Amino acid sequence: MKRLNEYKVPIVHLDTSYEIHGTDALLDVIATVQYYEKCNRIIVHRESLGEAFFDLKTKIAGEILQKLMNYNMKIAIVGDFSEVQSNALKDFIYECNKGKAVFFKATIEEGATALEMV
Repeated sequence: MKRLNEYKVPIVHLDTSYEIHGTDALLDVIATVQYYEKCNRIIVHRESLGEAFFDLKTKIAGEILQKLMNYNMKIAIVGDFSEVQSNALKDFIYECNKGKAVFFKATIEEGATALEMV
């Protein structure tokens, strides 16, 4: 976990050692980030969420993102999304990127910039 201080707002970057495969793991991250870092913006790598997150039928993405909203957290998920096959997932990513709380970006820098703007 690393705080990125070069931006206008506090942003915490979670490296790939963090595994967030459900809401219990997410709640631990939220508590740590909000209490110790006084921050409500996080960058998470695609790999940290597991493949089930990106299978929308599992509803894991919805559960995790709803929990983030409940705790007023904003997230940038970074990784390669260019080869996404599912039309539903493509639409989901597109709609999230139009919002102000969840972003899917290619790099840490792009994710941080998106989080800085909201």
